[in-house]
Amino acid sequence: MKIKSGFLLREIAGAWVVVPVGQRVVDFNGLMSLSESGALLWSKLEQGIESKEELVKLLREKYSVEAELAAEDITDFIHQINERGLIEDGNELGTVKCNTDNELF
Repeated sequence: MKIKSGFLLREIAGAWVVVPVGQRVVDFNGLMSLSESGALLWSKLEQGIESKEELVKLLREKYSVEAELAAEDITDFIHQINERGLIEDGNELGTVKCNTDNELF
């Protein structure tokens, strides 16, 4: 699982935001704000993961959270970014869907 190319994660004045670049600017309206933990997950997903367990381990190492709670939060996060079409599906320039609520996690 991996985030589609064409998005940059940036910290601006203490807030994490994802902004589209290149062709993605046409497809994705605006920017998306993330919490610190959301930014951590996004960074790992940019590199690509083999399983959700990698993200659970990452959150548990950083925040000392129970595995079950971490897994639930990660499932919700992945669901939200997948709804916006930000997860690669094998189509490099696949459609990016965006609604007006771009705040995640």
